[in-house]
Amino acid sequence: QVQLVESGGGLVQPGGSLRLSCSASGFRIVYYAIGWFRQAPGKEREGVSCIGSSDSSAYYGDSVKGRFTISRDNAKNTVYLQMNSLKPEDTAVYYCAANIRGTPLGLTAAEYDYWGQGTQVTVSS
Repeated sequence: QVQLVESGGGLVQPGGSLRLSCSASGFRIVYYAIGWFRQAPGKEREGVSCIGSSDSSAYYGDSVKGRFTISRDNAKNTVYLQMNSLKPEDTAVYYCAANIRGTPLGLTAAEYDYWGQGTQVTVSS
């Protein structure tokens, strides 16, 4: 059974950092693209970052470029999202998702097949 579990969310002050983890079970992340998305109240789901399977290529949404870094530990079957210089507008529920169908790497939510339950990130003083 495919399962994704996010962790690492919490409350942080503006300018602070958090590292989110996405632990996968039921499949090996080394073979599939993994993405991070977020959704704030009243807003549409937004693609944050994704990492490819074969060459670990990565994409970032414009709002997080230069501040967030995605990485993968295949041995732990886990994907990470390091978030630095956090801003209040980064407040949202963050989800990780797996692209099992093998479509080209990207930040379109509809291309992802399995989703975690989300973890809340709140940036506030």
